[in-house]
Amino acid sequence: MNSEQGVSTMKNWKERITINPNISHGRPCIKGTRVWVSLIVDNFAAGSSEDEILKAYPSLTREDIHAALAFAAEMSRERYVDVPLESTK
Repeated sequence: MNSEQGVSTMKNWKERITINPNISHGRPCIKGTRVWVSLIVDNFAAGSSEDEILKAYPSLTREDIHAALAFAAEMSRERYVDVPLESTK
């Protein structure tokens, strides 16, 4: 990933992360999945590579992984991060 792509992901993580109180107990997930952001971050912390995560969770893309890491970075800088709630229709 080059620096332009990294900046783009940092700016656009809200397009890929969602919180829905009816899905995964309201935990932040990758949009359209039930894959928790924390699960992705935990896998990285445990030493898993992007390729290993993508193999384990085929519904994810590299951009989803980068968005999860950008979200985690934002959470580590801020006490509150505004993530739009998904409609519960």
